Amino acid sequence: MRWFPLAVTIVAFLYASVGHGGASGYYATGVLLGLSPQSLKAQVLILNLFVAGLSAYSFTRKGHLRLGLLAPLVIASMPCAFLGAKLALPVDTANKILGACLGLAALRLIFHDWIQKKAEESGPHPPRLWVLVWVGALLGLIAGITGVGGGIYLSPVLLLTGWASPGTTAASSAWFIILNSASALVSLSHTLGGLQLRWSWIACGCAGGALGGWVGANRLPVRWFRRLLGLVLLIAAVKLI
Repeated sequence: MRWFPLAVTIVAFLYASVGHGGASGYYATGVLLGLSPQSLKAQVLILNLFVAGLSAYSFTRKGHLRLGLLAPLVIASMPCAFLGAKLALPVDTANKILGACLGLAALRLIFHDWIQKKAEESGPHPPRLWVLVWVGALLGLIAGITGVGGGIYLSPVLLLTGWASPGTTAASSAWFIILNSASALVSLSHTLGGLQLRWSWIACGCAGGALGGWVGANRLPVRWFRRLLGLVLLIAAVKLI
């Protein structure tokens, strides 16, 4: 437990550099340190709000946000994230689903540079409105079930389909995470009565998130750190599954 604040700082920095809140990374490091994913769920969503908020500020301030792309995604995803968080799955099933999602998140980080290069080569071409709505609804449901904001799922979709540039993807992912995390927290509000906020975790997350958001928005390379974190996520995913 004493190492978790340091892990939160590193994870927040690396995730915020690509517009993410870090939920999958917090779960992965927590699992490797012997913590239960179920016990971390509310704390992780709260961390998401702070870290993704700092990242969203950095990328939005740079002019990367496109409301026409983001709005249909979050309008569809927020109610689905609310419903997904309500689902009471057996612990074993929930761990397997989370493990699979951590594996996907790991691949997203390991192959970040390749995915971004493909997006830059193709150039952005947003899809039709109904496609964004369905994608938002599906990813919001998965985000609610797994207790993450969903940016780790959204960003590879936007980049690999060529729907958005890397900068717009980062800004959209950050806001997607904030709004879906808030929706999931509202859904879980009945369980938060006895929750004690870990302010040391939040402070570490904010420090890492602020620096990571600045680094990402200014395009400084952190590729090897992302790959290392991707390896950590893969190990945690295998342990959960």
